[in-house]
Amino acid sequence: MPSVADFEAMLAAGRDNALLRYSLGNEYLKHGDPVRAAEHLRRAVDHDPKYSAAWKLLGRALTDAAAWDEALAAYRQGIAVAEARGDKQAAKEMGVFARRIEKQLKSGD
Repeated sequence: MPSVADFEAMLAAGRDNALLRYSLGNEYLKHGDPVRAAEHLRRAVDHDPKYSAAWKLLGRALTDAAAWDEALAAYRQGIAVAEARGDKQAAKEMGVFARRIEKQLKSGD
C-alpha cells in the first residue's frame, strides 16, 4: 500500500489528478492531519467536481478540523453531486453528517 511519501512523490513528479489528491487526503486523515487532508481533498474536487466520495471525505476532514461551516458546505455540495449522479447511499450518508453539524451549530456546542 502506498504511503503519504509515495503519493507526495507522484504529485511532485507532476501526476496531479483527482484520484491522487483523494488518496493523499485520505492518508493525511488516517495520520491525524485533517487540515492537510482538506487541502488535498479541495484540490480533488477542483479536478473533478462530480467526485462524490471526495466531497464526503472533504466534509469529514473539515469536521475533524472543527471547521463546521466549511464542513457543512462540503457535505451540502457533496449531497447535490451524489444525488445528480444517482449515488443515493453517499447522499444519504452525507445528509446524516450534515444534520449532525446543523444540530451542533444550533446548540452552540
